[in-house]
Amino acid sequence: MSAFINSIFKPFADFLGSPVKRCLLLISVLLVVALVDFFSLGLARRTLVFYTIKDGVIAVEDRMVKHAQSREDDIIRYVQEALSGPVSPELLPIVTRGTKLRSLLYREGVVYIDLSSESAMPPVEGGKTIDNFRTFHAGIMRNFSYVKDVRFFIEGTAIFTDNFL
Repeated sequence: MSAFINSIFKPFADFLGSPVKRCLLLISVLLVVALVDFFSLGLARRTLVFYTIKDGVIAVEDRMVKHAQSREDDIIRYVQEALSGPVSPELLPIVTRGTKLRSLLYREGVVYIDLSSESAMPPVEGGKTIDNFRTFHAGIMRNFSYVKDVRFFIEGTAIFTDNFL
């Protein structure tokens, strides 16, 4: 039995005796682990740009948002991230904190976004509601080339019925 075990492990031990081969093995193991992690977590992510208002100037935050199976789900994830506000403490949100996404529908190039009533008020931190919605609109249009228009609703009531840009 011992000879059998030695016949299996002896070539492996000889292989690991060389520092170069040891490094190649470790690199190979790390590469396999990284690929398994990449594909199992669905890391086909997109970097999305979020606009926030700081001192009356538009600032940009890049975030990695997990890619979804459908266009509508991609937009939903983007909107939820935008509603969560900026990560950086010196940047201001584009909508009032506490605003919730009630529903989102993407049909024939048009995104219909229904937000909770908190979004009707300007953020306490500053900014005008109309400018904030323009910034929100621009962020969606920039990140999703297949979107032709964005329509906002607050508690089911259409706002900006004309083109507000």
